[in-house]
This record gives sequence, structure tokens and C-alpha cells, in this order.
Amino acid sequence: MARFSIIVPAYKVQAYLQECLRSVLDQTYEDFELIAVDDGSPDACGTIIDETAATDPRVVAVHLPENEGLGPARNAGMNRATGDYLIFLDGDDTLTPGALQTIADRLKETDGPDVLVYDYARTYWSGEVVRNVLSDLLDESGPAPFRLTDRPGLLRVLMVVWNKAYSREYIERQGFSFPPGYYEDTPWTFPVLMAAESIATLDRVCVHYRQRRQGNILSTTSRKHFDIFDQYDRVFAFIDSRPALDDWRPVLFRRMLDHFSKLVAAGGRLPRRSRPEFFRRARAHHRRHRTPGSAPLLRARLRHTLLRFGAHRTYRALWTAQHLQLGAHRVATTLGRAVRAGALQLHYRIQRCLPVRENRAVFAAYDGRGYACNPAAIEEKVRELAPHILTSWIGRAEYHHTVPTATRKLRPGSFGYWTALARDKYLVNNVNFDPRLVKRPRQILLQTHHGTPLKSMGLDLQDHPAAARRTEFDRLLAGADQWDYSLSANRHSTLVWEKAYPTGHTALEYGYPRNDVFQRATSADVDRLRESLGIPDGFTAVLYAPTQRDYRRTPYVPLDLERLAQALGPRFVVLTRAHHTYEAPLPHTPHPRIIDVSGHHRVESLCLAADALITDYSSLMFDYVNLDRPVVIHIDDWDAYEAARGTYFDVRSFPPGVVARDEQDLIDIFTTDHWRGSRSTQLRAAFRARFCPYDDGLAAERVVRRVFLGETTGLPAPVPLEKRTPAPSPLSLPQQRHGRNMSDAGR
Repeated sequence: MARFSIIVPAYKVQAYLQECLRSVLDQTYEDFELIAVDDGSPDACGTIIDETAATDPRVVAVHLPENEGLGPARNAGMNRATGDYLIFLDGDDTLTPGALQTIADRLKETDGPDVLVYDYARTYWSGEVVRNVLSDLLDESGPAPFRLTDRPGLLRVLMVVWNKAYSREYIERQGFSFPPGYYEDTPWTFPVLMAAESIATLDRVCVHYRQRRQGNILSTTSRKHFDIFDQYDRVFAFIDSRPALDDWRPVLFRRMLDHFSKLVAAGGRLPRRSRPEFFRRARAHHRRHRTPGSAPLLRARLRHTLLRFGAHRTYRALWTAQHLQLGAHRVATTLGRAVRAGALQLHYRIQRCLPVRENRAVFAAYDGRGYACNPAAIEEKVRELAPHILTSWIGRAEYHHTVPTATRKLRPGSFGYWTALARDKYLVNNVNFDPRLVKRPRQILLQTHHGTPLKSMGLDLQDHPAAARRTEFDRLLAGADQWDYSLSANRHSTLVWEKAYPTGHTALEYGYPRNDVFQRATSADVDRLRESLGIPDGFTAVLYAPTQRDYRRTPYVPLDLERLAQALGPRFVVLTRAHHTYEAPLPHTPHPRIIDVSGHHRVESLCLAADALITDYSSLMFDYVNLDRPVVIHIDDWDAYEAARGTYFDVRSFPPGVVARDEQDLIDIFTTDHWRGSRSTQLRAAFRARFCPYDDGLAAERVVRRVFLGETTGLPAPVPLEKRTPAPSPLSLPQQRHGRNMSDAGR
């Protein structure tokens, strides 16, 4: 007997079915049976199911002679199920990686409840992924399991069958099954939750709910939408048969009218001539199931009243008026934005006519994200060496807390922002400023970049359209033409920037200021950072920081991070950092020794806290080696990456440490200690010699003295590699502390 029976009905989903089935079969948790039901589908669904079953014994193929609908198809799957728990998954949706393991763990933690409710995210054809907006209702704090009366808010979560795991014994004991017709989830989910003796929640996205551009059954125009009336009759009949559940009647009455209203408001579902009939049926249901104490919320009262009286024409008139009002509001908003944009540009033109402010400097990084990277290190050094210069930082409001109190904060697009761009003498950024910037002759623009380039940049992207996408190269060069100085960490970078951005800038081969902290930080600083991240004393911290893939819209995670954490052993912690362009953590199964640090705004701090780095093509490797700590390169998609993005050299041939070609290779490198062996040390030394000649802790001082103070001689000479003293790794220090254990750290 399997732990899970996963039932997948399939009808006209041939384009998505393989991905759906593979999302189940690739789960790390393997104690399941996959029951795929061909619901008389006229396309290749049946063939896909048979081919999958032929290659994997966990797959049970079921074929219905003709199309019967989702409800009967699921019933057919349940008739074949032998697992402890039933999980339903539609043929165009997918399980997220590690979902089954997480569900199994939560079921164990909560003593095997009748129903476990977990979260989902909508995935759009554009690649956008949006989590359920009511995910807070799945909070795991508090007693578990519980009954629905303890947390009635769960009824606000989308009432579908596929975001729950059900005890098969409970389902069979209660005699639950699916009815035919549209909205078959309704008479299943409400009774299942109301009758359950024990319910638990799981606050994790386990299902990706595909939002198809076309072909969604519930978005089609059909009289089959009238099935909703029969489905709610079944719900109320269930309550009639269970007097103990009678208290739920007012709640379900309101939910029924909300559902009717939503169907009408959706437009396009009901044939135009059938709408008066729908309102008549809705009025009849209102009378039939009306319950004392079921008054709707104020915002829904008008809609419910119109349904009560079957006022079809009034409903449509009010709906039309509301949409006209919303349209007028949108027009007014658009007009207001246009007026403000015009005012800002007029303000900018006026400011450009005023004198340049010789003692002002404005800084930004990563398109307004936060106080970080080379601009932050330079801004700090300006306040130290050139206190007569007043500094400002451009950042979105949610990042203002990262900016030092002594530095003025500016919001992108504000009047203060345009004033600074028009009049401040010094402009510093690690990306290009607003393309509408017109640099004045007395202004100085310093482009700091944000990493030593391994991947193709600038004009070199012209041969890589997958990476260039909609890059306007004329505009790119127009921005680069305004650079006065281009900061470089090494000769390799200087040559790349000159070729990729062929402009008249002056190269400053001074090192990267953001790396200065690696030479200044003390062991006490490292300890403080590790404690803030939850790394316990005596543990080895490995930072996993892969870069983005231009040939993918979502993060590429070739590692099973839970398996990696388990293989490394109980004295290792894995810090995971997603590339900032994804604005989401790396997907993985929750684990006490996996800590997501994607939201940390200073990657240098993460490097100081980590004893080793695992990366792929990220420029972070060039920075991290300044700490003289081990680096492991994990690359399993070189051909795809090289074709899509292009690189300036083959990092596999000249790496900063040992190279892993796949997941097992990576695990072997750590379990055999090769990650910090003599070969790793030799490779790192050669890499540092080539790419880190100026990262000696004095880069920011060189920049400030040259650009802001105008000194062309007497700049600090580079400190030789052998004389540098980077911040020590805890691995290199005697372990004399007896700090927290791992159970404390995971909290």
C-alpha cells in the first residue's frame, strides 16, 4: 500500500499532461501511486498516459470509454486507489518540487488528519507566478489538527479539490464521491471540510495552478454553467442529512450567492439570452435555501438583494455603470500621471539651467533597490575622506531603511530625484541612469559596474538574442557615452568594458570598492553576521548562489537542495540566494539546515559569513576569492548557457576551485573533502592572481581620491596578495565556543 494515491484526470490537455505527470514522478518522495485517468479524451492524452505507464511501474493507466467529466473521472481514479491519502491534480497543473515530501512531513507532524489544506500559486502563460493572496489563512501556528469550527476562515480559500490531501479511510467512511457536471468541486469540498474531525494546514505552495490563455472550461460560454444550481442543492442536501452541521447553513447561503454573483460578473460564461433565466433560477434558490442569520456583508448586500428578486436588468445596469465609473477613474488616473510626468520633465529642464552644485553627489545601484555594491562603498568613503560633499542615495521607498542616516534619501522619479540628476556634480551608479538623463559638461558620471564579467555584456550581446531580448543598443550606447569613468577590478574587465561599451570613458583599474570589507572585517564581525543569519557556532556554512539563466523565465535550480543538505551532514548549513532579478527565493523543501538569504541586501555580508561558495557563472566568484576561501563551481548546462548568453572564457578550464559537472559530483566533492583540498587551493591562488590584483581593501580610497578629490598621483599602491589579511573564516579559527545547537538556529 502506498502512502499517496495521486489521481490525475485528463481531457484535452495533451500539451500539458507530460509536464503534469513528470512533476509527480520527479518528486523526491517516492512512496506513491499515480493514477492517470483518460476521460475519453479525443487527443493524445490516452497515448501519453500509456507511454508513461509503460516506463514507470508507479503509474496506473485508467481509460474511460467516453468523456464523463472531471467528477466521474476522479471517481474512477478513487476506485483504483490503495494509498493512505488521496491527492488530486488536474492534468494541466503541476506539483512543485519537494511537495510530496513536505506534505508527508506535515501529515506526520499533525498526527494524520482527515484533511490537509496546502497552498497554491497561479502560473500564467507569460511566465508570471502569483501566490494565493489568502495564503495567510494557512498559517501553521496554533493547535493542529483542528476542526473547521476552530478556523472557519479556511472556507475563504479557493474551494477546489486539488489543494488538499484526504485520508482515504475518511473519504470511504463518509461515502464521499464527485457528482457529474460543472462546479463538481463545490459539493465535495464544503462537505469534506465541514464533516472532518481533524484538519491541518501547510503554509507552502505545493501546486502550480496553470492559467491557460485559452481552453479553460469554466471560461467558456455554455448553458452548462447552470450546473451550479444542482451542485449547491447537493451541498444543502448534505447539511439536511447531518443536523449537527446546521450551523453552517448561513455561511453556505452567503457563499452560494457570492458564487452566483461571481459567475454573472465574469461576463462571457452565460449565453446572452440565458441570463434572465439564470436570475430566475438564482431567485428560486435564494427562496429555497434562505436561512436566518445569513445577512451578507455590506459590500455584497446590493448584489445579493438583486439576486433575491431576480432583477436581471437592474443588475446589468448597475454593473455597466460601475464599469463606466472605473473606466472614468482610470482615465483620470492616466491623465494625472501624464500631467505629473510633464511637470517633472519641465522641472528637470529648469533645474538644468541652474548652476551645478559642486559639493553634491548622488548614488544609486541596481535600479533603485537598496544601499549596496560599489556605489555604497564609495558613498561611505566619500563621507569619510570628502565630508564637504553632501551625498544622496536613489532607492525605492521599501529600501530606504538600508541607507545610512547621514545620507539623503531620494525616490526614483521624484522632484528631488530630477533635481539631483540635473545639478549634482557627481553621478555614481552600477547600472545606467534614467535614459532621459542629459549629463551637463561640469558633471562627472562614474560607472562602477557590478561584477567582473564572465557572461557577455553590452554590444557583445548582439550575437545572443535570447539574452539581449529587447535591448535597444543605440540607447545603451547613448547612456554609456555619458560615462566619464569606468571602474574596473582587473585587466580582463578593462578590456571587456572597452570592447562592450566603445565610448570615450577613462578606465579606472582600481579594484572593486565593495570588496574592501573583506580585508577590513574582523573575526568578531564575521561572528556577528553569522549569528544574525542563524548559523550556529561550529557549523560550516556553504553559500549557494547561482546566477540567472537568460533562456529561462524562472529560477534554474539543478540541485535537490534538501539532498545536498543531508549529504553534507549535520554540521553543515546551506545558505541559498536567488538572483535578484527573480525576486523570489530558490524553490526547495523546508529543511532546518537550509536558510534562504535572498532578501539580504548586502551580498558581501553573506560572503563574510560563508565558509565556502557554490556557484555557476555568477560574477560573485571573482569577489569571493578575495576571502581566500574555497569555491566550488557547479555547472551542468554549459552548452545551453554558452549558446544563450555567451562567456568570455571557459570557467571550467580556469576555475577558482574544483568543478562539479552534476549533483552527485558536487556531493562527492564535499564528502571527500576535495572542496578544500590542495587542488582547490592551487586553483584559487591562480584565479586570485589573475583577477584580484587591486582588491586589497583600498579600492574605495583610490576612487574617491581620483574622482572626488582630483588627485592623480600618490594614490595607495596595490597591496601584494601575499601581504593581505582577509577576514578569517570560522573554519580557520580554533573552536572554543559552545554556542547554540541547530534546533535553536532554525528558529
